[in-house]
Amino acid sequence: MSNEQQRIKDIKIKIENEVGSTFCLAKWHHVTMYLQSGETHSCYHPKPHKIPLRELKDNPSALHNTLEKKTERKLMLEGEKPSGCQYCWNIEAMGPDYISDRHIRNASIFTEERYQQTAKGAWNQDINPEYLEINFGNECNFKCGYCHPKYSTSFFSEIKKNGPVATVKNHRCDVDWMTLYQREEENPYVDAFWEWWPELRKTLNIMRVTGGEPTMHRSTWQLLEQIETEPMPWLELNINSNLGTKTSLVEKLSDSVKKLCDDKKIRAFKLFTSMDTWGKRAEYIRTGLDLDLWEQNFHTYLTKTDSPITFMITFNIFSVTTFKSLLEKMLEWRNQYGWYDDIKSHRVRFDTPYLRDPIQYDMNILPKEEFMPYMYESLKYMEDNLDDNASNKFTTVEYEKFKRVVDYMSETVYTDDKLIEGRRDFYNWFNELDERRDTDMLSIFPEYMKFYRLCQEANQLNPL
Repeated sequence: MSNEQQRIKDIKIKIENEVGSTFCLAKWHHVTMYLQSGETHSCYHPKPHKIPLRELKDNPSALHNTLEKKTERKLMLEGEKPSGCQYCWNIEAMGPDYISDRHIRNASIFTEERYQQTAKGAWNQDINPEYLEINFGNECNFKCGYCHPKYSTSFFSEIKKNGPVATVKNHRCDVDWMTLYQREEENPYVDAFWEWWPELRKTLNIMRVTGGEPTMHRSTWQLLEQIETEPMPWLELNINSNLGTKTSLVEKLSDSVKKLCDDKKIRAFKLFTSMDTWGKRAEYIRTGLDLDLWEQNFHTYLTKTDSPITFMITFNIFSVTTFKSLLEKMLEWRNQYGWYDDIKSHRVRFDTPYLRDPIQYDMNILPKEEFMPYMYESLKYMEDNLDDNASNKFTTVEYEKFKRVVDYMSETVYTDDKLIEGRRDFYNWFNELDERRDTDMLSIFPEYMKFYRLCQEANQLNPL
């Protein structure tokens, strides 16, 4: 057992003995804020909820400390399971040996001071988080199908032009109901953030700027300038980027964060990017992706900085058959860029959370007997290249994280009604997407033809 695994286990036992088996520090000390729509949540598994402007009037920290979130904290302290956290409850229900993201986050956040403040404090107290993920706006040049128009101006424009996808039950992508602030300088949630910032910055250990595409947001560059002027040497700064913008922007970002690190104005910097498989298949999933430009930007960042990059792999229905191709690229990049010798930590990293929503992208609507062999092949590839002491191999934790995805797909059985719903939406969604975007899913994924016909049948026999 690695040191990381042992720490996760030890803290899990402590929390269960002293507080209970539903407590998650992330609900107090993590926050993601989508300022363009005025929404928040404490990790990416529960759906975001609206931040009432009335709560912000006298308390800008209500960007995080909403009444809804405080109520969920109360449930956790009383041993109840908030429904929005079902992802972790699913993993934990598979058995005591399975490590959920709740366990991982409890261990990563844990200090005795934070633990005492949250576990022993009032459920309705205001907390300044140690981890902040912030979306200043939705400007983005990609329109990934499983994303949403409120996170991408490109996707938003497409829906405004063509209307919602009326042939599906899930992920219609209606936009008429949304209130989006298109200009950061006219957004009351952005104003509240900068009002809270003088106090918020004192407790932050990790800040992550996401999007949209952050390199296209004015506030991202404003933040970098602010830290240059008022250093935060204790802070780990992270930015999510699709690495699909102009290389000049990636060079500007790389130069900026390299200077902040060299001058010790921040403690560290990490870049996060996304990729779900490789080749033309990746470009199909993430519309707007140009892999040639992406690889150029990827190498630009890694050669101009000393900082790492982490892949946020959204493991979805199209990752199943060719995930091994991305794993092969991971080892290629690790062989090129190695790791930090003193801590044996790779410069090129990845995580493999699975996608549940929208259901047409959910791997569990696939016929298991046909598609599980692909999953086992990818897992076997990781097992054959597993070595915690080698800079160009996979780690035990990475293997275990992907194994839980494989096990979850193997063991999850949907009801007939849910399968019909998912397969009907798959058929209609991708037909509609291909027409709107002049693409052809089956030419990119020919091994899905039999499944496509199954979905077509589900649609014919059970029309929406």
